[in-house]
Amino acid sequence: MFEKEITKDQVNNLPLQRYEGKVVVVNTAGQLASALEELQNAAVIGFDTESKPTFYKGQYNPVAMIQMAIPGKVFLIRISLTGFTQGLRDIFSNKKIVKAGISIRDDIKDLQRLAAFTPQNVVDLNDVASEIGVMNIGVRSLAGIFLGIRISKGQQTSNWERETLSDSQITYAATDAWVCLEIYQKLEQKGYIY
Repeated sequence: MFEKEITKDQVNNLPLQRYEGKVVVVNTAGQLASALEELQNAAVIGFDTESKPTFYKGQYNPVAMIQMAIPGKVFLIRISLTGFTQGLRDIFSNKKIVKAGISIRDDIKDLQRLAAFTPQNVVDLNDVASEIGVMNIGVRSLAGIFLGIRISKGQQTSNWERETLSDSQITYAATDAWVCLEIYQKLEQKGYIY
């Protein structure tokens, strides 16, 4: 079983954890081709996106990066450099691959602003959690409830279009995608995802 609710204080008292596995930063078409070979064979991908923050109403920045986690590896695909290619769109349109994320409606819409595709087999973990009675949603709450960990959101508003990502940006971005994969697997294990 799991708790239906978690407070901010309870989350803040959990052990801080981050992804510590292999991270591949994808900056070029060649690196993207290699990443896509692995991603096309995945059954489940945990994913998230990052954009350069906006500070004024009406301002918009396109998605700069897609994070995709598979068991043992996270790809940080810098689409501000590689483009949102047909190969990436094919993954989002592939019915056989689960794409699991948290609060991903806007992520999908933002990607569709870059190029047209029809998302298939996309699972918003907030929706799954709500359906089974969880009161608190969002990545920090779900990581606390299902994984018993706290994750940092410290790099959330950093510049994702920088020429070189900092180590803390890489860790933050990889952790967000990895947590989505871990939560999906935990929910599937417990029979909440069929």
